[in-house]
Amino acid sequence: MSTLPSSHLRLTAIDSETTVRIELRGDLDYDNADVLLEAVTDKLTAHPRLRDLHLGCAGLGSVDSTGLSILLMIRRRTDAAHVCLHLEDRTPALDRLLTITGSMAYLTALPADAAARESAGAKELRADTEE
Repeated sequence: MSTLPSSHLRLTAIDSETTVRIELRGDLDYDNADVLLEAVTDKLTAHPRLRDLHLGCAGLGSVDSTGLSILLMIRRRTDAAHVCLHLEDRTPALDRLLTITGSMAYLTALPADAAARESAGAKELRADTEE
């Protein structure tokens, strides 16, 4: 476990080979949103077998347009790395921002390749049970 420093945003990361969880505490705004992007980029680089990135948002304060932009950029980077992004323990304020901006579905949906894998697994399971 490691704590990544910032003046207004504190990140605590817990890593395994295929999963990383980063707890966010503080504001995700113009002054420090790049700290989260850098931390996520470092985790994606350091963990080539990473499958799931969990962002724990319970301690998240305010999120401005820069913070939202960083979340969208993180989603693009996790998709490119074939990693599932999970925004967990979202605050009502974050949910409201994602809903108002129309980004809720994009940030919370499974990536296309993960959805395809899940769908293929469900088809396999149905085929096995029908026999």
